[in-house]
Amino acid sequence: MCTVVHLAIGASASRTGSRAELKERNVIGTMRLLAECQRSPHVRRVVVKSAAAAYGASIRDPAIFTEDTELRAVPRGDYTKDVLDAEGYVRGFARRRPDVEVTTLRLAPLIGPKADTAMSRYFALPVAPTVLGFDPRVQFLHIDDAVDVLHHATVREHATTGHRHGPDVLNVAGPGALPLSMAIRRAGRTALPVPEPALRALVTLGSVDFSRDQLDFLRYGRVMDVRRLSDAYGITPLPTSEAFDAVFGGRKDP
Repeated sequence: MCTVVHLAIGASASRTGSRAELKERNVIGTMRLLAECQRSPHVRRVVVKSAAAAYGASIRDPAIFTEDTELRAVPRGDYTKDVLDAEGYVRGFARRRPDVEVTTLRLAPLIGPKADTAMSRYFALPVAPTVLGFDPRVQFLHIDDAVDVLHHATVREHATTGHRHGPDVLNVAGPGALPLSMAIRRAGRTALPVPEPALRALVTLGSVDFSRDQLDFLRYGRVMDVRRLSDAYGITPLPTSEAFDAVFGGRKDP
């Protein structure tokens, strides 16, 4: 009997090739992997690393997302569409193989001292552009906590959430949130509010190259409830403010 862990759902085409190649990996790759799992009688557990992007980011969003919150607006970004398509294949697989324990982990944006992510590059900018008139609440996940949760999902015995009509879905994030303006100050950076159309140009010039989904995150933010994770695994990640300070606090380099 074996466990399959799917980690290859990526956010940025700029770091992995063209948009077509990214979609091939995110969506078609997920479909093919699950098709192989469905055919194998040896698979007993499947763990999928998804993302908080599954909730989108829009003016219609609730203050806090639970695992049962449905998408409130049609996503503007390709990555959110990929995540939703991939999770749709996961749900289909879970229905066809009820004998397999399926877990979908929706991870908040990752940060870490050596993590090369869109957000780590954003907070490395000397001047961090923001959307004029918006100061969203943002939530992060320390990469060490992400590894810990993935380890538990893969090898440990744990209580399920009881949603056996489909895959167990768990939000994974540092509890709490920070206003984006405060996060920028705590990182030792200066915020530059600009009209939304100018934001993408500025972050591209700064070698960040955010996707539409990430730009929406900078405008509207996103905060997830992680109580189901604590109940299922007995794990509570480092709070967002503490994780952020551990990575970016006191940073003054240009």
